[in-house]
Amino acid sequence: MELRLLITFAKVAELGGFTAAATELRYAQSSVTAQVKALESDLGVQLFDRLGSRIRLTAEGERLVPYARRIIDLHDEARAAVAETGEPEGALTVGTMESLTSYRLPPLLELFHHRYPAVRLALRPALGDETRRAVLKGTYDLGFLMDPATEHPGLTTEVLTQERLVLVAAPRHRLAAPGTAPLTSADLVGEQLLGTEPGCPYRDLFEAELRRVSGTAPPFREYGTLEAAKQGVAAGLAIALLPRVTVRSELAAGSLVALPWEPPFRLFTQVAWREGKRLPGHVRLFIDETLRLIREQESEPGPEQEPGPGPGPDLEPGLSGTAG
Repeated sequence: MELRLLITFAKVAELGGFTAAATELRYAQSSVTAQVKALESDLGVQLFDRLGSRIRLTAEGERLVPYARRIIDLHDEARAAVAETGEPEGALTVGTMESLTSYRLPPLLELFHHRYPAVRLALRPALGDETRRAVLKGTYDLGFLMDPATEHPGLTTEVLTQERLVLVAAPRHRLAAPGTAPLTSADLVGEQLLGTEPGCPYRDLFEAELRRVSGTAPPFREYGTLEAAKQGVAAGLAIALLPRVTVRSELAAGSLVALPWEPPFRLFTQVAWREGKRLPGHVRLFIDETLRLIREQESEPGPEQEPGPGPGPDLEPGLSGTAG
């Protein structure tokens, strides 16, 4: 099996299409198709079912994916080990989510763009369960998780920060009246709620808490993206529980206000990789720089507040743990 054929196969499997793979690999689509056919001929099996304009992995293709990823990883490790310049280089596919990509990662992406241009980053939007599966399967090299648990079967995780959550409303919302006493979860039953899609960790935990109190599933308006959710809250349509980092500028400007409700749960933002995987230098560098920059972000007071508490007493920032 030729390495270039495995690289092409893995990219088609990851992106779910020949056109998308051709764009990312900078090949003609006909070259991608020919390389996959060559690999199928070499192995004597069909790797993809062609369903009109769509494709999906066959059972044989599913079995090949983790082996292809391991061979590609070993190739990248070998190149890095013998590189004369010592400059970090290699491909790195990372599963992430909107709140992290938009509000925590821009300084990191800028750093790698200017200082480590030979590291080829690809960010894939995904929610927690999807990210975990892709990392275990080898489709993603790393995955960012926002989860109350810090240990995950088959994964090694490094905690980056406890993600602070805030319940926000428009300034004219009745719950935002000056002098409002601290709110309980029961006070929120019956309020119009706004959130992103199901599967978003803080939305799911918030929904579970209100269901526990009321005995029924609370109604959510689903606006899909954080920006749409913030606009809806600012317009007075509903209240929303969001990561504080995503609303810092709105809280400072006064277009949103924080309601006096403390979530009875905690979320930890963490980076995860497959347990037992030897990390190439450019991957370890990405993890270390992510940890450094997020710690710097957390040490700076936001424009609307003084620094808040870090992770609780039972978990120190940056704690690493290997799930068994």
